[in-house]
Amino acid sequence: MIPRLALSELFPDFHPEWILAEDEDLIVVDKPAGMSTHAPEADRIDDVVTRLRAFLRGRGEADDYLGIHQRLDRDTSGVLLFTRRREANAAVARQFEGRTVQKTYVAAVSGFGDRAPRGTLRHRLVPAPGGAMRAIAEAGAGREDRGAGGRKKGGGGAERGGGREDRGRGREDRGRGREDRGREREDQGRGREDRGAGGALAITRYRLLERRGDRALLELRPETGRTHQLRVQLAAIGLPIVGDPLYGGVEAPRLLLHAAELRLDHPATGAAATFRSPLPAAFEAWLAAAPADPYAEGVEAVERAMREAAERRYGVARAGDTTALRLVHGAGDGLPSVSVDLYGEHLVVSLFGGGEGEPGAPPRDVVLDAAHRLGAKGVYVKVRPKHASVIVDARREEFAPRHAVRGESAPEEFTVLEHGLPFKVRLGDGLSTGIFLDQRENRRRVRELARGARVLNLFAYTGAFTVAAVAGGARESVTVDVSRGAIAWARDNLDAIGADPAAHVVVEADVFPWLKVAAQAGQRFDLIVLDPPSFATTKKSRFSAASDFGALAALAFRLLAPGGRLLACTNHRGIARARFRRHLHEAAREAGCDVVQMKDLPDPVDFPSEPGTESHLKSVLASVGAPGAPAAKGAPAARAAKGAPFARAAKPGGARKGPPARPARRGAR
Repeated sequence: MIPRLALSELFPDFHPEWILAEDEDLIVVDKPAGMSTHAPEADRIDDVVTRLRAFLRGRGEADDYLGIHQRLDRDTSGVLLFTRRREANAAVARQFEGRTVQKTYVAAVSGFGDRAPRGTLRHRLVPAPGGAMRAIAEAGAGREDRGAGGRKKGGGGAERGGGREDRGRGREDRGRGREDRGREREDQGRGREDRGAGGALAITRYRLLERRGDRALLELRPETGRTHQLRVQLAAIGLPIVGDPLYGGVEAPRLLLHAAELRLDHPATGAAATFRSPLPAAFEAWLAAAPADPYAEGVEAVERAMREAAERRYGVARAGDTTALRLVHGAGDGLPSVSVDLYGEHLVVSLFGGGEGEPGAPPRDVVLDAAHRLGAKGVYVKVRPKHASVIVDARREEFAPRHAVRGESAPEEFTVLEHGLPFKVRLGDGLSTGIFLDQRENRRRVRELARGARVLNLFAYTGAFTVAAVAGGARESVTVDVSRGAIAWARDNLDAIGADPAAHVVVEADVFPWLKVAAQAGQRFDLIVLDPPSFATTKKSRFSAASDFGALAALAFRLLAPGGRLLACTNHRGIARARFRRHLHEAAREAGCDVVQMKDLPDPVDFPSEPGTESHLKSVLASVGAPGAPAAKGAPAARAAKGAPFARAAKPGGARKGPPARPARRGAR
């Protein structure tokens, strides 16, 4: 049986409290940070427009028309307006295009110093590498405008030019407001005087709202709407917005830029209308520089943080083909040392670090009670000490209780879906459950690359990558792992999708010697997956990704067919992405392979990195082009293992129901 994914409470189409105002002509919403205005890709369903339309349909409205006249960057929160009727479009469009809509933002900055409390910024914006923009001070602008780090010592031209405009908020001011977003409709047809050889003119007025020490909140009123306007202009004067790594902002859980207010004339009545969004709590928390202890306020606060994290997984949860995902990923979701995974109707909470009560350890009961209040049938717990790799028995009750510690236990074994593919999981069977959820998108990529390919899956655990490859049309596959229990589990997963045991074999073997024998036998593969644990110990060998990954990768590269691909992954936190790529380049040279492309692969959206840190998982897809030895023609997939004392191909249907003895992986999986 495949349990349903509990969606009704955690993943609604749209939260009613996000709607600030609505009538026959307009609907105004309070957009959360991290949500795009409309889908950047055709198959995405987690943008404001798509979700709001689904909400309106669910409310029984036959016409879910939404006219888009305004956009906000994905990471900017705040007021977002749509028209509900085509008849209202013209009046609203005239105001946006004619610059008679006033928009007010609030931004958090660091290092405000002795700058003037108000002023006007004038720059020309030009594209820069990496999707960023660059600000060039407008000729004749005040000292405040002249480059990064410049500080206003006293009434310069920019301040004098903007001071009178900043007094009061009369009707004429409402004709100037513009917002920080790129390519809005009102940009079309704009006068040539705004655009010249020096870039597009950007004008923003600022006012100091509050300052505590070196931290400040600024009110921003843009008069033009350019790509990243507010972000790049503040960065150009040495005040990058907090949480904006693209422009050098200090680290924060989110970009601290908020669209606080929108003023325009109502399209039906012509009366002045003002829409406001309250400042999110993150701004006050940052301004106060309070010690960040997300657990100090108890169960309700932790539950709220978990629900906010779950909201960011809407696109995965509501896609309809996946019933296992990560709801909370540690500090990346504001709850350090905690992860929460959803498997159908049950949750698995992992607690990282020291034991209960030790410094840095999250409060066990607070976290478990908060998770249970999310609405799942039951909650399991996994306790992962700092040195989890040295745990002798990961099935001990103190680390991994066999039954749910809150609510009902799940069946001992059941099936979850990932992009429509079935995988067996066991929530009470040690620290691992049978599938590593952080590899979901890499498995999707393998599925896309596997058609007609001969695939090798190393350190395969329960064979999830092989299942994806077979589903993608792989003609043959070899699945290798040293654990008899894991390889039997892999056979079960392959049998569940009808994989031919003769073409898709599983092999119980130590990977290092197996690779050497496979090379001697002339084995070649079109696609190899290399995802070893950070540390592993067998009867005959020890492996550490930090010291041994290069040698392992060189052995794998030797088995690649001409034009083949190697997907290499590590979740060792001590291996930086740049170092990982160097290991792979060196390994390819040692193996005599010509790497024609080496591509970093992003993590799934449900595994966000902690601000200012690299992702725990590094994934690289390397493609080779140099000719190699021809593949062994007519050789069965497991021929490399034949006769080798360390390798036994598991018999079809011989899956042992016992648990796999896979070495523990270090990291937030």
